[in-house]
Amino acid sequence: MDLFDSHETLEGTPLADRMRPLTLEEFEGQEEIVGPGGPLRAAIEEDAISSIIFWGPPGSGKTTLARIIAGATASEFVKFSAVTAGVPELRKIIAGAKDRRKFSQGRTILFVDEIHRFNKAQQDAFLPHVEDGTITLIGATTENPSFEVISPLLSRVRVYVLEQLGPEHLERIVRRALSDGERGLGGRGLVVEDEAVEAMVGIADGDARIALNLLEMSASLAGEGKPLTGALVLKVAQEKTILYDKSGEEHFNLISALHKSVRDSDPDGSLYWLGRMLEGGEDPLYIARRLIRMATEDVGVSDPQALPITVAAMQACHFMGMPECDLALAEAVVYLAAAPKSNSLYAAYGQVKGDVRRFGALPVPLHIRNAPTRLMKDLGYGRDYRYAHNYEDHIVEQQHLPDALEGRTYYHPSDQGFESRITERLERWRAELKKRSEE
Repeated sequence: MDLFDSHETLEGTPLADRMRPLTLEEFEGQEEIVGPGGPLRAAIEEDAISSIIFWGPPGSGKTTLARIIAGATASEFVKFSAVTAGVPELRKIIAGAKDRRKFSQGRTILFVDEIHRFNKAQQDAFLPHVEDGTITLIGATTENPSFEVISPLLSRVRVYVLEQLGPEHLERIVRRALSDGERGLGGRGLVVEDEAVEAMVGIADGDARIALNLLEMSASLAGEGKPLTGALVLKVAQEKTILYDKSGEEHFNLISALHKSVRDSDPDGSLYWLGRMLEGGEDPLYIARRLIRMATEDVGVSDPQALPITVAAMQACHFMGMPECDLALAEAVVYLAAAPKSNSLYAAYGQVKGDVRRFGALPVPLHIRNAPTRLMKDLGYGRDYRYAHNYEDHIVEQQHLPDALEGRTYYHPSDQGFESRITERLERWRAELKKRSEE
């Protein structure tokens, strides 16, 4: 029996399930692993799939990739939830897989959603059947497998890291659903404004299922022949028709409120929104991940302790769980709110990413290349390199950026917190280097 029930009729099926890609050609995102030449794509095309764990955020394609693999390899696909099922159900699935292998040489892919929710004993139950080939295990997790999956099992699988889908991926997914007349909404005569698509993409925050759920709800309210506007999309979201969290509140509105309270240096508001999320049953590790982002995006080098403190809070969540880790998160939130604020690092790295994408793989200047071989030395690698420690104040003037970017300045420290000291230091160094050049 295929517990995934992939042959259900389209009628009555949510749009997100109807539009789930069936082939790699339809799949959006994760180009590094499933694009042309990607390691997972090669394994699928060569029918050489081994046990896998997909680690990535919600809506990034973990379940979809597992389904595509099963279809491409003609394997029986059995879905198993770590939340609702246990070892007794697993034993039945293993027995069926053994029979399938014995009598028809058929393979079984066991897809385990939220595999991190299994305890050690439950994860141990997979080991012998993964080792002897009875099942090919494909696990999905939003948590770091290094922390949540036992070492013996982790050593027998390959971990693929899935990235959050970008706005361009979500826009293509939404527009494909709008144009598809068989599985999507292409035959409904919808008039969809660009602002509506932009709103769906923005609210979904990288989650394809949320984007499609929001599209389906908005289309239902708009009706045939009426424009689907950005204002309507926002109204649907605010009425909690698609945004879900355990407290019944709008998940993304709450995390936005927490983030903005921290950014605005309001410890009281920050603590309140943290409490709303934790008391509502939000995953503390989700909050910890977002706090780490706040530490790097809104505090940065103005207080270098912000990052290690938020990482320590995340480790406390792993070590203790709720409710014991609530104060660790509260401490991190108050620290971030009270810390000096700077987005200099965020802005600098954004400019760097833009230049990397614009100019591609620019060559490293010869004088700062390593020269481990005679040939490299003969070609000029490392020639005229100046070793900073041989110079006064351990600073030296030499080109470090590629020729096409020479003179670029990305990092502009603010006058906040520790960054004010960085500003003074950089200004002093630049003055000293200018003085040397004039002598």
